[in-house]
Amino acid sequence: MSFENRQFPPNILVIGDLMIDHYLWGDCNRISPEAPVQVVNVKKETTVLGGAGNVVNNLVSLGANVTVMSVVGDDRVSDELSDMLELLGVTRYLILDEDRKTTKKSRIIASNQQVVRYDYETIQEISSDLEATLVKQLFITIDQFDIVLLSDYGKGVLTKSFIEKIIFAASGADIKVLIDPKGSDYTKYTGAYLLTPNKKEACEATNIDIIDDDSLKIALKKLQNIAALEVPMVTLSEDGIAILDENENIIKKPTVAREVYDVTGAGDTVLASLGYCLARHKPLEYSLEFANLAAGVVVGKLGSATATLEEIEEYKSSLHKSSIESHIKTFKEIEKTVKRLKAKGKKIVFTNGCFDILHRGHVSYLDIAKSYGDVLILGLNSDESVKRLKGESRPINTQEDRGFILAALESVDYVVNFEEDTPYELIKLIQPDILVKGADYEGKEVVGSDIAKEVKLVTFIDGKSTTQTIKKIQNKG
Repeated sequence: MSFENRQFPPNILVIGDLMIDHYLWGDCNRISPEAPVQVVNVKKETTVLGGAGNVVNNLVSLGANVTVMSVVGDDRVSDELSDMLELLGVTRYLILDEDRKTTKKSRIIASNQQVVRYDYETIQEISSDLEATLVKQLFITIDQFDIVLLSDYGKGVLTKSFIEKIIFAASGADIKVLIDPKGSDYTKYTGAYLLTPNKKEACEATNIDIIDDDSLKIALKKLQNIAALEVPMVTLSEDGIAILDENENIIKKPTVAREVYDVTGAGDTVLASLGYCLARHKPLEYSLEFANLAAGVVVGKLGSATATLEEIEEYKSSLHKSSIESHIKTFKEIEKTVKRLKAKGKKIVFTNGCFDILHRGHVSYLDIAKSYGDVLILGLNSDESVKRLKGESRPINTQEDRGFILAALESVDYVVNFEEDTPYELIKLIQPDILVKGADYEGKEVVGSDIAKEVKLVTFIDGKSTTQTIKKIQNKG
């Protein structure tokens, strides 16, 4: 699947604790004679948006239109923060509170390792008057947004009563609220679409020690009950992201990080990338894969980082460098492959066809099919099978050629040739979760529908078909 689509950038509201991440970069070659501490020779100083600001930064990098709402101090740090947001082209609704210090986290980095961090901040909750001002602005503007993201860093902006009012306003406008939570009391997030706690946070919030899939499932159920979540979710570091589907089955999207240099802000990236995809009405599982890829990009960078669509596309491509031939399987090989994939909790999607002369309609159809799960297996009609179905003049391309081209597509994980007129025996062997066919099967019996857990029908692009392509070539001849 491709992540490129900037035609209609989503409008996203971010509410939460804004801060600045400040970095002093240098080298360390000696210990101080005054105390047993390292002496860092600072070479460079940088500042980036942190906290909710890092969520904003990630969204801007993805191409979203962003509005941010928060309370900050009336100080030089807030001036600096506001200037940074202005440079990003972000719409700002910031209330200045003279009794607050705008959070600034300073980190000293020596030889690419964080040595120490020191914070300048106020963490008391905002006053009821300031909250009322924010709520008034929220109700005035809520209809302008496609999704609302709350970034709770426990610095006092997102009080329990404020969160309740945000969720109430968003619910009235049929807008999802996604929250990066803080603390152990998740009742304050009741009614959110989903939360993005990591494993440690989920354990603290549920009082469940997550050690295997059984305890993970119990924890996910408890999270759902605690906060009335539509989608219970836990991020699992190197094990990726886990959610509980509507049938109370665990769905895991494995991590895709190759190298981890710094996990600072990775949670912000997950929140931003999930919000970005869901705001564009992408399927949840598509959004989870996108979030995993984005996180894989940022943990390979030092400091609070972002991922662009181009970086995510490049990163995704770099993860799939196996030979094309290795994706073409026999019945016996695909049986072993499916067994391994299912043991890992992968969701299997199956579709089939002749795919004689590959065209845009085919590619679009397969891209959509892949978005329904983790792995797409394509059953390809053999040459003899195509002849029986399409006539003696077909196929134009041999099954070897057709299989090779299809296996090279980003959306197709495996191609399996079958000799029969229908792929029923192959479907029986694979036992897919999702069976995908064209929308022209509406009201018809789909072969294998008695085996697959679910059937999805996909609409083809008008005017794109192999038959029309052949006629066009013949007419020009």
